[in-house]
Amino acid sequence: MGVDLKPLVKAKQISFHDLKGKVVAIDAYNTIHQFLSIIRQRDGTPLKDAQGRITSHLSGLLYRTANLVEAGIKPVYIFDGKPHPLKLRTLEERKEAREEAEKEWIAALEAGDIEEAFKKAQRTSRIDAEKVQEAKKLLEALGIPYVDAKREGEEQAAYMNAKGDVYAVASQDFDSLLFGAVRLVRNLAITGKRKLPDKQIWIEVSPEEIELEKVLEENGITREQLVDIAILIGTDFNDGIKGIGPKKALQLIKKHGNIENLMKNGVIEKIENYEEVRKIFLEPEVNEDYELSWEEVDEERAIELLCEEHQFSKDRVKNALEKYKKFAKTFKQRSLFDF
Repeated sequence: MGVDLKPLVKAKQISFHDLKGKVVAIDAYNTIHQFLSIIRQRDGTPLKDAQGRITSHLSGLLYRTANLVEAGIKPVYIFDGKPHPLKLRTLEERKEAREEAEKEWIAALEAGDIEEAFKKAQRTSRIDAEKVQEAKKLLEALGIPYVDAKREGEEQAAYMNAKGDVYAVASQDFDSLLFGAVRLVRNLAITGKRKLPDKQIWIEVSPEEIELEKVLEENGITREQLVDIAILIGTDFNDGIKGIGPKKALQLIKKHGNIENLMKNGVIEKIENYEEVRKIFLEPEVNEDYELSWEEVDEERAIELLCEEHQFSKDRVKNALEKYKKFAKTFKQRSLFDF
């Protein structure tokens, strides 16, 4: 998912305290996918209500977002719009990968290999229209704003960040930088102890911050060249060049300047649709008509959705809602002071 730019990026470890009072645009699909992947039972089964409906995404949104607002962070969730036609192939490949993972999950369960089953189950997560609507209803009840993007959520979030309406974009993927995000925050929704894949080792995961300007400066490139590097590696919109990873792509672009020169000098053959892919990142399609407003939590509506409809523990939900209530008091007080 997304472009592998990690070898070219130096991240600075931060804490929730560093983000206090700041607006953070969260890539909703990316984050909800994490919730669906991580919040599972020991055998890999996602959380479900009495009717067998998956609730991992609602649990993640309620409790993880509660931690953010408790720390004074002002979240806004950005939802994907209609996928670009060039992404359809990637989406189909992901669907096939999920279907294969489901078969492997069942096989692992039948073999009694619980650890392998959990690992395979994590790769079966899917976000459908129903889960998206449930997530939006919950955010409305919690008083947390969300924005619908025209295309990619990260595309919209990066635009809002570059415009100065949000301090940073929160996502696990690096694509936000390609779209022009000034600042990327990773691990925001998964902070805490996490198990390393295939190992009985648990590590502490902390938020980390990456600044686009520093990435460009440290690598001696422009944003346009960063986009060309991503195209060489491979993005959600195109296949990269076989044998070219992040470091090799950086080396080639620094030496030749851009993809056109690489082709002209015979270093690579033509990359299909590279100009259109470049345009996707450099000239994003965005929703300019949005409003960011944090409201008081609608406790009755939240309890109805979570407890009455999906059988969440009322005591646990109420405890979480207290964090949203305290959060609402902070911006209400500021509004009165401003007045």
